[in-house]
Amino acid sequence: MAGNHGISLDPALVKYANMMTNRHKYFRWTGRTARITFAYMVAFPAFIGYWAYTTDGKWDMRGKRRGDTIVEF
Repeated sequence: MAGNHGISLDPALVKYANMMTNRHKYFRWTGRTARITFAYMVAFPAFIGYWAYTTDGKWDMRGKRRGDTIVEF
């Protein structure tokens, strides 16, 4: 009862699916891919870590009432 039943697949979607599954075979390091990798693997986490370290303890969001300030420094 299961099966294709004559439904044809879109050739563009098949080509896209094959490209996605075989992407690792055709990857090459270029200047652009190196910059993007550096940005997402080093620069962005370092920025978030620096920001978290510098703002640690500055705000206390728990136990505040209306009109109280969130700044604790």
